[in-house]
Formats: sequence, C-alpha cells, structure tokens
Amino acid sequence: MSTARAERLVNLVLALLSTRQYLTAEKIRGIVPGYGDAASDDAYFRMFERDKTELRELGIPLETGRNSAFDAIEGYRIARRDYELGEIDLAPDEAAAVALASRLWDSPELTGQAQGALVKLRAAGLEVDDQAPTVVEPRVRAEPAFGPLLAAVQNGQAVRFEYRRSGSPERIMRTLEPWGVVSWRARWYVVGHDRDRGATRCFRLSRVTGQVRPAGRPGEVRRPEGVNLLKLVTATGESEPAPVTTARLWVADGRAAGVRRRGTVVGRTTVDGEEGDLVEIGLLYPESAADWITAQGPDVVVLEPDVLAKSVQDRLEAVVARQVSAR
Repeated sequence: MSTARAERLVNLVLALLSTRQYLTAEKIRGIVPGYGDAASDDAYFRMFERDKTELRELGIPLETGRNSAFDAIEGYRIARRDYELGEIDLAPDEAAAVALASRLWDSPELTGQAQGALVKLRAAGLEVDDQAPTVVEPRVRAEPAFGPLLAAVQNGQAVRFEYRRSGSPERIMRTLEPWGVVSWRARWYVVGHDRDRGATRCFRLSRVTGQVRPAGRPGEVRRPEGVNLLKLVTATGESEPAPVTTARLWVADGRAAGVRRRGTVVGRTTVDGEEGDLVEIGLLYPESAADWITAQGPDVVVLEPDVLAKSVQDRLEAVVARQVSAR
C-alpha cells in the first residue's frame, strides 16, 4: 500500500468515526484529504469503492444508512460501539509491553492530516464528537524504504535498490522479488527472492540506500506457500554478540552535548580547516547510531568506521533530496 493511500484510509476512518451522521460519498469527497485529487467523478468513485473494500477487509465495520426519511442517498459512518475495544485487563508486565509498542512509531504527517479532516467536518456543519478519546496515536516511524517496499509486496512487483552490506560502505544494486516486510529486534527487514543470487535473501531496510524502483509488472511476484518470513529473518541474524566498535567523531567546540555525554574526548583534531574535539564512542551496532548523529548536522563528523560515516552520509543526502524536491 502506498503512503498516500494509507494516509487517505486513516483520514477516511477518522472522518467516519468523528461524526454521528451518515456521510454521503460526495460529502466524503470534499472532506477527506486525498479524494480531491481524483481526475474525474468516475475515478473518485472507483477509488472510494476500493477504499471501502480495503477497510472491510481490515475488519473495520462500515455502516450505511440515511440521516432522515427525506434523504434520497445513503451515507456511511463507523459506529464507535462496533469499532472500539471493550475493557482490557492487563497485567503490569503486559501493560509495559503495550506502552513500549506504542512508542515504536512516530509520524507527524498523520497528525496534520487527521486534524485537517476534523476541521473540514466542522466547517461542513457536521457534528463532531470532541469528547471521544484519540482514535489514532500519531507515532509511526520507519525507514525511508519501508513504504515503497511494502507497496511492492502489496502489488506483487519486483524492485531494484542499492544495498550496503554489513560492515562495508560499498553499495551494490540488488533486484528482489519481495514477499514481505517484517520487524525483528527493533529492525525492519524485507524478505524475498534475490534474482542476482538466485536464492532467498533478507535485507535490512536501514541499509537500503537511494530510491526503491520497480523492476517488473505488478502481479508478477507471488509469495510461496508455507514461507515463514520471520523464521527466515531470525535464521540469518547474528548468533554471537557483536563486538564493540569504536567510533571516532569530530565534534565542534561547544556543540553536540549529547554526543559528548555518550563518548569520551580523547584529543583535538581538524576537519576542513576547523579545529574541534576528537570523541570516541563504543557501539555494538555502529549503524544504529546514524540517526542521532545525523541529527547533529554539521556539528559532528564521523571519522571512523567507514560504515557509520556512509550511513550518516546517506541520511544527509536523503534530507537534501527531499528539500530540493519540495521546492
């Protein structure tokens, strides 16, 4: 499923949950972000029918009905009594696990789109249940390759992408027939048939660089029967504890206090003619530090190891590419 369609479905659920009235298809078209982009009436109704089918397959109960006997057209809504869970009694350790899981995701995009949908409902004169608890906890976060690879799995379509192997900054182009995307030990993996190797392979999404591009027609790829994706991922995982890698960083004077707390200043060094502290940090998984080091911007430069330096460079290039495309 594409990111745009996923956001549209979330917006649709929010709209149908946040009103006690039945909303007609035309009313939904004007309220829910994403439907206004349809090229024609026929295109919109086809899109809406696909979305209704998708929601029902996900187990979301859509109701149809009329707000009064004088309404000629049926509308749609989602009754909270059917949608929401009943009382759940969790043991302390179970509650802690749920709390941790709720922090796995982090996507501010959903917050803006969701609030926009509610604003449009009110502007249209529809009654919105302001006292209802939050429907969506806007905490969705994943690697940049997550959306395109998940869409490729849904579409049954082979893809090509650059991949950086563990412990190496070298990028290699891979062609994959994806079967699924799974999470293991707080990391995302895509599993499928590697056409270049002629075998089943697992790829960590954090090592996918650049864009994920289609390499065939939709519907060509089918997941084999009986394949356990998680078992394939765990079978390729590290069985022995990873050795600690010492990362060496240049840190600008008076900046990046968080980096300094995690490491040890061992001397002074110069990068591009600017002097700063040389900081060493012990890391079990060097690539795992790439996100928070990238967030330091120009205040921190990775000197060693190469794999961490390349991971940070990939993230910075992705940020620049998004800024350029947004202009």
